[in-house]
Amino acid sequence: MSQSFTEHKTVQQRILKYAQEMGMPNGKVNWKFISQSKAEEHRHFDTSASLPQERIKSSSLFFKDILTQKLIEFNPKLLNPSDIISQLSLLRFDIQGNKDFLEYLRGEKNFFNQDDNREYNLTLIDYENPSNNIYQVSEEYYYNNGRYGNREDVVFLINGIPVVVVECKSATKDEALAIGIDQIRRYHKETPEMIVPQQIFSVTEALGFSYGVTWNLNRKDLFNWRGLPAEDFGEGREDEIGNLEFKIKTFFQPEKILSYIKNYILFAEKNEELNKYILRQHQVKAVEKIVTRSIDETKKRGLIWHTQGSGKTYTMIKAAEILFKLKDTDKPTIILLIDRNELEDQMIKNLISLGLKNIEHADRIVKLRDLLKQDYRGIIISMIHKFNEMPANVNLRKNIYVLVDEAHRTTSGDLGNYLMAAIPNATYMGFTGTPIDKTVYGRGTFKTFGIDDPQGYLDKYSISDSIEDGTTVPLYYSLAPNDLLVPEETLEKEFLGLAEAEGISDIDELNKILERAVVTKNFLKGKRRVNKIAKFISEHYKTYVENLGYKAFVVAVDREACALYKHALDKYLPPEYSEVVYTGNYNDSEELKKYHISKEDEKRIRKSFCKPDQYPKILIVTEKLLTGFDAPILYAMYLDKPMRDHTLLQAIARVNRPYEDDSGKKKPFGFVLDFIGIFDKLEKALAFDSDDVKSVVKDIALLKTLFKNMMEKEAPKYLSLIKGTYDDKDADILISHFKDKSKRKEFFKYYKELEMLYEIISPDVFLRPFIDTYKTLTQIYYIVRNAFANRIYVDKEFQRKTIELVKENVDINILGTGTEFVGLDKATIEAIKANKAPLNVKVINLVKSIDKIAERESNDLVLISLKEKAHQIQEDYEDRIITTEEALDKLKGILDGISEKKEKQKQKGLDDLEYFLSEKLSESGIKNSDETAKKFKTAFTEFPNWNKSEASARDLRLKLYGVLLDEIDDIDKANALIDHLFNLFIRANEQK
Repeated sequence: MSQSFTEHKTVQQRILKYAQEMGMPNGKVNWKFISQSKAEEHRHFDTSASLPQERIKSSSLFFKDILTQKLIEFNPKLLNPSDIISQLSLLRFDIQGNKDFLEYLRGEKNFFNQDDNREYNLTLIDYENPSNNIYQVSEEYYYNNGRYGNREDVVFLINGIPVVVVECKSATKDEALAIGIDQIRRYHKETPEMIVPQQIFSVTEALGFSYGVTWNLNRKDLFNWRGLPAEDFGEGREDEIGNLEFKIKTFFQPEKILSYIKNYILFAEKNEELNKYILRQHQVKAVEKIVTRSIDETKKRGLIWHTQGSGKTYTMIKAAEILFKLKDTDKPTIILLIDRNELEDQMIKNLISLGLKNIEHADRIVKLRDLLKQDYRGIIISMIHKFNEMPANVNLRKNIYVLVDEAHRTTSGDLGNYLMAAIPNATYMGFTGTPIDKTVYGRGTFKTFGIDDPQGYLDKYSISDSIEDGTTVPLYYSLAPNDLLVPEETLEKEFLGLAEAEGISDIDELNKILERAVVTKNFLKGKRRVNKIAKFISEHYKTYVENLGYKAFVVAVDREACALYKHALDKYLPPEYSEVVYTGNYNDSEELKKYHISKEDEKRIRKSFCKPDQYPKILIVTEKLLTGFDAPILYAMYLDKPMRDHTLLQAIARVNRPYEDDSGKKKPFGFVLDFIGIFDKLEKALAFDSDDVKSVVKDIALLKTLFKNMMEKEAPKYLSLIKGTYDDKDADILISHFKDKSKRKEFFKYYKELEMLYEIISPDVFLRPFIDTYKTLTQIYYIVRNAFANRIYVDKEFQRKTIELVKENVDINILGTGTEFVGLDKATIEAIKANKAPLNVKVINLVKSIDKIAERESNDLVLISLKEKAHQIQEDYEDRIITTEEALDKLKGILDGISEKKEKQKQKGLDDLEYFLSEKLSESGIKNSDETAKKFKTAFTEFPNWNKSEASARDLRLKLYGVLLDEIDDIDKANALIDHLFNLFIRANEQK
């Protein structure tokens, strides 16, 4: 007899075998196999009938005798269990009926006892004592509704209720999993009655194993079951092809299925439609860690670092729900801090859909304060600014849990201090997809939320993880090569003519106006430039995006640029193709007011944009919709706005959502076309996915002591200068006192050290008593700084005309269709780390020559800086920004510069470090640059470990301030120069 890999023998029978072997961790309870014939007896089939449709007429979806037995056992006051079975059988045959059934399974429904004349809670499953339930698995589970008949391959039942269905396919079939999913879709369409009680489905052909929830068959909500960590199952296994036994024995653990049914399935409204979701493995793991940390008596902080698009919002919601219902939290207060107004209503709807009733929306400061004062127990939804100037110790309970969305920015500044001082004993959980908050002293987000974990985070789910799982699609970008044309002669001529016409001759005022007008923002709004890019976008969209059925964003630098792009795009595309979405202000210009929209209009636009057959196809935005807006159909982003760090990643993550259309076509990746060169160094975008977290601030107690001493011992002498009226007389007193330059220098040095300490420690309840005093010192600082700085009057009207002049004369040449696609996937990350890049041989040789010179004299920072410039030329060449000839000329220029540098250094009698510092100081306008460089070198020599020790860095910075303030009287310029030097040294060390 020939043998073959049939789905029944290779998959279905093996699932039944493995299900019976697994059991609970104690080995006492497992899934008991019930044959098809025995299952039909339990379902009360008419066994005497010959035809299948006749046999099923009186049948039930449930094992009625077992369900009846458990109803009586779990509900002693239930008089008529058949009434409950009838109720379950008569639920609606749609997603609402499935939601109602889940509420029954979770014990959220009641029954009425006539004898006692009262209602009791109805229990179908015992979650507290899992071994009290009956776990069964059967096959060939048939149902006929009189019109259609369907047979499910494998069904898992708890207490006689089918809760999980498995569709099996042969590993020899092409696209077997897709065929299996389509089979599940057919069950929903033809026999929805049988899907009402079933909550989870899975599809396998023994190679892969996909799972999801019934009543949601979207591609983006179908997941692969991955290997589990050691604490969950044995030694732990990585995701792999095959190994069906391991996947069945981990996914179908009875306690795990109970956990998913009880906690990790949720219903939520989206675009006014009810949707069903199941939390993915990384979300479940994070929720469980949050709950464990929250009831830990010794730890009060945690950071959940899950990449953009991986479902942080639902992780937050489920964590809040479980914490609220948990006995160990003892009627807690849970505060959900959201960072955007539009998310508050959605969050409330989602929580209500979970059946939670104790929910308050603290939309005003006074309401939030009253809720905390009155010891409200339940869930509070609010925003961080509602804590502004909140009194200290409003509520001292320990069982207050604060879940902070977008933690990398939410708790920054004084608002975080007010929050932590108002509820000092609370537990704080931060959620972020981009936890970068870099300072000279470390990473603020990790310092605030990660202090209880050695790695800096409680749980992490990286970009690579999300792409591997299919949680997000890969991101690809292309740099649109362009030359920004600044006609200097024309600008100069017209600017001076305009100055003469306006009667302005003061050179400082002219320079100030030019400084403000000739900025990137105004270049990017050059009218000819915007028009050319709009034409390019329209052609690119029609050629590469529209025919795929996808939609696009244009991200402009500001609201005015959005209006300009809308006007320009309407020349090349029908007006209905695009919409502008930004927040309008009452004092906007007429041009901006043309694109003001109401909340209702915005809601309509958002909803229509997500649908493939509706307009608009392109949204023009600048800030709004760049965070929190989930539109899987969004494929292309045309980026014309400078962004960095978390803002950049949040924006580009809009295009990384999985999407599948009605025909089954899947979005392969998200695409970003960059018009300003944000991605010239891809490492910056990937820095968020670093292998480890460094610089978590430690020994904070020492810094607090230093701050307290400075406030108590030195602040009074400055505060005493203020008489309390805070008027012009107080300002006069400050000006008079600080006329002495040595007093200004002493105060500036004191304040900058105080400011550094404040920023390092913040947010922290410790700072609450000092906030008002610190604010006063800050005001003194700004008054003194502004009083003695060079003050230049700037004619606003002339400035506006100059800006228009810049816009009129800036143009752009678009060269070709962009660079080759570069993928932001795992392979690219590894390639970037390995620094692989094919180059022209001549360019390679010159770069290597410069590298060798720099390596030979590795302590010469000038040569290291030149080496960095050489690599930048190399990158520009690779990105086609410059030609081969231009690259060679620039590299030869660097080699010539090295010879000139040696001669010049010899003449000045400076060593390598002194010469490097002198050059940088001279570039910044320091006149005595050689002598100042020698003093700087002495300072750097005194603190050799400044880049490893925060204390040394602080002391070095103050020393350098002291040197610079002898040369210049501009504290901001001094601060910027020292920051620049620090960054140069750090980068130079990285280059060594």
